[in-house]
Amino acid sequence: MLLQRLSLCSRIRHVRRLSSRPLTQAPQGGGGGSPFAERSELRRARRIVVKLGSAVVTRGDECGLALGRLASIVEQVAVLQNQGREMMIVTSGAVAFGKQRLRHEILLSQSVRQALHSGHSQLKDMSLPVLEARACAAAGQSGLMALYEAMFTQYSTCTAQVLVTNLDFYDDQKRQNLNSTLQELLRMNIVPIVNTNDAVVPPPEPNIDLQGVNVISIKDNDSLAARLAVEMKADLLVALSDVEGLYNSPPGTDDAKLIDIFYPGDQQSITYGTKSRVGIGGMEAKVKAALWALQGGTSVVIANGTHPKVTGHVLTDIVDGKKVGTFFSEIKPAGPSVEQQTEMARNSGRTLASLHPDQRSEIICHLAELLTERKEEILVANKMDMDLAASAGRLPQAMLNRLSLSPSKLTSVATGLQQIAVAAQDSVGRVLRRTRVAHNLELEQITVPIGVLLVIFEARPDCLPQVSALAIASGNALLLKGGKEAANTNRVLHQLVQEALSLHRVKEAVQLVSTREEVEDLCRLDKVIDLIIPRGSSQLVRDIQRAAKGIPVLGHSEGICHVYVDAEASVDKVINIVRDSKCDYPAACNSMETLLIHRDLLRTPLFDQIIDMLRNERVRIHAGPRFASYLTFSPSEAKSLRTEYSDLECCLEVVDSMQDAVDHIHKYGSSHTDVIITENENTAEQFLHKLDSACVFWNASSRFADGYRFGLGAEVGISTARIHARGPVGLEGLLTSKWVLRGDGHAVADFSEHGTMKYLHESLPAAQPAAGHRDSN
Repeated sequence: MLLQRLSLCSRIRHVRRLSSRPLTQAPQGGGGGSPFAERSELRRARRIVVKLGSAVVTRGDECGLALGRLASIVEQVAVLQNQGREMMIVTSGAVAFGKQRLRHEILLSQSVRQALHSGHSQLKDMSLPVLEARACAAAGQSGLMALYEAMFTQYSTCTAQVLVTNLDFYDDQKRQNLNSTLQELLRMNIVPIVNTNDAVVPPPEPNIDLQGVNVISIKDNDSLAARLAVEMKADLLVALSDVEGLYNSPPGTDDAKLIDIFYPGDQQSITYGTKSRVGIGGMEAKVKAALWALQGGTSVVIANGTHPKVTGHVLTDIVDGKKVGTFFSEIKPAGPSVEQQTEMARNSGRTLASLHPDQRSEIICHLAELLTERKEEILVANKMDMDLAASAGRLPQAMLNRLSLSPSKLTSVATGLQQIAVAAQDSVGRVLRRTRVAHNLELEQITVPIGVLLVIFEARPDCLPQVSALAIASGNALLLKGGKEAANTNRVLHQLVQEALSLHRVKEAVQLVSTREEVEDLCRLDKVIDLIIPRGSSQLVRDIQRAAKGIPVLGHSEGICHVYVDAEASVDKVINIVRDSKCDYPAACNSMETLLIHRDLLRTPLFDQIIDMLRNERVRIHAGPRFASYLTFSPSEAKSLRTEYSDLECCLEVVDSMQDAVDHIHKYGSSHTDVIITENENTAEQFLHKLDSACVFWNASSRFADGYRFGLGAEVGISTARIHARGPVGLEGLLTSKWVLRGDGHAVADFSEHGTMKYLHESLPAAQPAAGHRDSN
């Protein structure tokens, strides 16, 4: 019966795998050879061992199992199995499950005996004997396995129990039998559930393991999982515990930092704490077992299997290459990690913020000079990127245009940097408000940097010197993550930025993230990054906003910009503004996407001229529903009035009035930039007052929504958010403020009986610079 059932399960799983897996090769790993060098390679892991520690499997009272956690882990194992991977589980929990059962039986037995002996219902206090672990294991093993079987059955996944002891790995014949059994189970698409046979387990062998030899003493499930992973040539071992991963000192201490990637040579830098609340191992045992497995050719990740917010996707995230837990790697990169880069940027950024404004301006001016002097070097690097992009053939023309640099473009950037250098003279330390709280208390509100900025930009290398200059002017540390399409150009430009920063020994304040860090992983650095600024497509912005749950994001939604042509519009102004708004740079976020026409202009010469101009510029027109209703033969109807075309396309719609245009923009717009063209001043002022967008223009092209055209020198982006900065964000948008109170040491807070301050507040001029930022000369 057992063989028939296993065969049936195998056929069911085989059919499900063929139907659910994409028609590609199964993931290929390097089990038994070299472990993976980087997290991203974990996607190729084919054979995976999942070790569930005692703290993961058991409840907080150490008696019974944490069924919710266990169910979510089982689901993930089944999902990975159905992707074509071979999954094995090394589990704890038999002792806890048995302890729960035995306690229940003992309490029941004692209560029956006492009831019989006492002759009345009131029972005396009952004390439980100390339960021996082997007996608990014997009582709990079958129940634990039955639970796994029931859970995996929900996903049509079969399981098989394999109990082992240390001797099964030392005796060659037993070892071969074990290997053969596991190989056969995996071949039949069955998930082996492996555990030490704690009912009969002998004491561990002498400590001859973990020293580079070919054996490892099975002392706990950590060493069992490591031995099993190496024995079965697994590609990946995931050890789930009750901590996020490996810390450089015991978790909970003030200076404890989670280690993202651990290298064998870093062992001396770790201070271990006590073992977990349950189990017989600890983090030191896990690290030793992990390093042993790594030496045997298996990649290892230690992660948290108890946190309710991550348990439901911890395994799939790890296999997807996401930054979860501690990844063990044999190959240490030459450069610093992104965490180290962030720390370096923060420390150097604090020095940058303390420089005199003249010094920050000098750095920016020197960078502008370098852009001009080293123009040829920059253009050579840019040509390499352009050639690679053209040969790959994957970039649309709009992105190729953004990627391309020219002498005139670099000159324009250098000019903008000169403007930023002037603005830097009055940025950090500027007094916004001064108040005399009392005769001996003076309060000031002054501008200060935000902290550490992360700017993520796509194929637009000119963004790098512009954003760097704004960060320098505002005294902010900066992390830059550029698109791989501009890797060569970005590298040269970043070198010039650091050369300029070296003038005042703050070279590390601006860091270029050149490792294979995923954007989603960078967005998790909420303890070291203060603000994320995405520069790119609306999809990039949305992805970052979803990923950055703990860090503010200064971004915009789609650039769905409108131009409304009023009934009293001037013909010449309409043609010029509409042409510039749509055709000057259609891929820009401030390009017109919807043209609103007053109903009275239909079938007039002005309307015909607008249509002729758009056709001459090869702009494809999509008709809005109202416009289409006026025509017998209309252009293709717009699929949505919320479309950002980013190309020579636009939607044309009809409205009845200025108020109708405002209502349409509020409903379908993205609060980016919207324009009215009219000669009626009253109509224009109402439009400017009623419309709630970041930029609202009268008789001007939407393309003016730009930091350079606003006189900001450059911008870090255009924000459509309601909080902090809106519209083109320049230097001012990268500053926040702090309050400084100066007293003589005798004043104390004096409150009235109603809880309000008794002091009078006298406003003072706020023109002078803050103390500590005054010119020392």
